[in-house]
Amino acid sequence: MRVLLDSSTLIASLLPDHVHHSVAHAWLSQAKARAFQLVVSGHSIAEVYSVLTRMPRTPRISPAVAWQLLSDNVTGFAEIVTLTGADYVALVNDLSMRGIVGGPVYDAIIAKAAELGQVDKLVTLNEADFLKVYPNIASRLVAARSVAPPTS
Repeated sequence: MRVLLDSSTLIASLLPDHVHHSVAHAWLSQAKARAFQLVVSGHSIAEVYSVLTRMPRTPRISPAVAWQLLSDNVTGFAEIVTLTGADYVALVNDLSMRGIVGGPVYDAIIAKAAELGQVDKLVTLNEADFLKVYPNIASRLVAARSVAPPTS
């Protein structure tokens, strides 16, 4: 089984004090145990790094620590899927025709990566945004808060 964890799930899984850490970490732990093939959008790598390094925390998460969290827990074993230039052009054109603006654009990028990566499930903490920007992903969308990950 191929499972894409979105940025919200990855961030929660990496921060023990995050309100959704336990459910998100369960998904990441099972991915690391090879219960399924972890797939990640290339966009999510940058987004997770950005969020981790700008969060108002004391002490702040340094760039080196943020990268270490990503490399130890994600990039070392995940398949990273990226969009082509043509994919971005088509996606943004579609979003513009539907009047989609702001942060949900990034969810559309992740959903497109899920489609390109032929994943069986896209796990998120933001189901509503994904359904709004990329409705054809609905059959593969999984709410991390309500569905337990497969076990090895």
